[in-house]
Amino acid sequence: MSTIRRRFPKKISYETLLKTFWENHNPTQGMRQGNDIGTQYRSGIYTYNVAQRQAAEASKAMYERELKNKRYGSITTEIVDAPEFYFAEDYHQQYLAKNPFGYCGLGGTGVSCPIGTGAKLTQGAPA
Repeated sequence: MSTIRRRFPKKISYETLLKTFWENHNPTQGMRQGNDIGTQYRSGIYTYNVAQRQAAEASKAMYERELKNKRYGSITTEIVDAPEFYFAEDYHQQYLAKNPFGYCGLGGTGVSCPIGTGAKLTQGAPA
């Protein structure tokens, strides 16, 4: 257990969460991810305060600029105040751990999000 504690921090920054979020799926697909289609597959960021909302919007603008440079469309991810949260059915929790060869429609675009490369997250990040 001590090895795990040394390898993973107890807390990670919100910027790191945003970078990981953008890079691990295609946020330009609207109401789908891969072969999965429907409103439940729309990508979303749900914020709890003004600072989170501003950082999420700024990161979206930064990443959208990078995606457009690689000829992707506009980001369709919704960024809204966090609604009440409901867990999915138990069989959906940790799906790939339970089904190691199961289908996962998530896949990044291969485009790096510039967070952490000296780019600043500011409300007025140019689009």
